[in-house]
Amino acid sequence: MNRSEEWYLANGFSPEAARYFATGGRTITAVSAAPGYTLVLDFDNGERRILDCTRHFTPGSVFQAIHTPEAFSRVFLDERGNVAWDIDPSLDSSVHWDNRIDFCKDSCYLNSAPAAR
Repeated sequence: MNRSEEWYLANGFSPEAARYFATGGRTITAVSAAPGYTLVLDFDNGERRILDCTRHFTPGSVFQAIHTPEAFSRVFLDERGNVAWDIDPSLDSSVHWDNRIDFCKDSCYLNSAPAAR
């Protein structure tokens, strides 16, 4: 369903989110871990963006399970095109549903910043 930017603005979306969703969103084509718990994201429109994940590592957060450089570096794109980590890489997350942590592609785009070129 295509909606206009004005529709999204009238329904409480921020101007950035309204522009993003009015264009149909983006697809992540590649993801890699970078120093300082950041992700480098490449999108289908040629943009490269940086997502700082440090705010997610609060005590008691599910993200504590990947709060080592080794675990964080196991990031991948899941079958739906979202950024994901398997908490225990020896378990099949399609069987053990509680073994995966993920970010949807839309939040990755909206919460990231353009990479310096």
